[in-house]
Amino acid sequence: AGHRDAVTCADFSPNSKQLASGSVDKSLMIWNLALKTRAYRYFGHQDVITGVQFSPSGNLVATSSKDRTVRLWTPTMKGESTMFKAHTAAVRSVAFSHDGQRLVTASDDKSIKVWSVRGQCFNYSLNQHTNWVRCARFSPDGRLIASCGDDRSVRLWDTSTKRCINCFTDYVGSTTFVDFNSSGTCIASSGADSSLKIWDLRTNRLIQQYQVHSAGINTFSFHPSDNYLISGSSDSTVKILDLLEGRLIYTLHGHKGAVITVAFSRTGEVFASGGTDGQVLMWRTNFDTKSYRDVLQQHGRRSTPDPPPHLSDIHPRVPHLHRPQSADIQVSSMHYMHWAL
Repeated sequence: AGHRDAVTCADFSPNSKQLASGSVDKSLMIWNLALKTRAYRYFGHQDVITGVQFSPSGNLVATSSKDRTVRLWTPTMKGESTMFKAHTAAVRSVAFSHDGQRLVTASDDKSIKVWSVRGQCFNYSLNQHTNWVRCARFSPDGRLIASCGDDRSVRLWDTSTKRCINCFTDYVGSTTFVDFNSSGTCIASSGADSSLKIWDLRTNRLIQQYQVHSAGINTFSFHPSDNYLISGSSDSTVKILDLLEGRLIYTLHGHKGAVITVAFSRTGEVFASGGTDGQVLMWRTNFDTKSYRDVLQQHGRRSTPDPPPHLSDIHPRVPHLHRPQSADIQVSSMHYMHWAL
């Protein structure tokens, strides 16, 4: 069926036709989002999959794992993969550069490493974190890397000089996730202290701070327009923030446990969430269009608008199992249930 344990990571393909998800059950699933199209399940990692990302071309999927390795998969029926040992401890995240030529990994060995995708060659290591590194991401132009970890810091690195050029240390507990917005002008980071912070990199100032969850934030994703952000928390909710107005607009209750991953599609029309309940939920959005602003104006921009008619939920039921095509892949179909929130 779907995953048999907590879903830890998810990412959409660039054309939004596939969704990749990784799990504590050690499997990678590629959901083919066309109706009545089978999903692919791949095995290869020896421990929990911690991170997943499609390459910018969509031809590769990278996964990181607590087994200390990174794998590069072809998201097809065959699901061939290459593996390389990346770190001396659990690898917590993996991400492509926007030109698709490099990978950045973050690890419990306190290091960040940069690799060439071709040949999986090690390039260099960044070593100033003093505890586990939870997440590392390239800026859209590839000139910077942002990282965060259990030393309660968010660090910014220059990829040409290989030096840490900034360090933000405003967190009470560990920092769980970090990413750049689409334009590369800001970074956001989330914390186990349930806060989400956004810094403007042009001024190096904290410009927004949100404390909207009742437990730690595990993940977030910027909408491609940079006007919205979704966050997932151990309080079992997904929340949608309007970054232009600086406020919470929706709280979504779809999961029966901690939400560990959220991801917008590249167009922002849908987003996915996954968590400890083993579910992968897909949510449809229209708030990047004028209709959303019109709805707010009609309601006087009140802080609790009527239940949104433009959010709907797509939730895979228990899929029908097919015979695996090979020893490493189990093929299943994906059914959808639609309902308005």
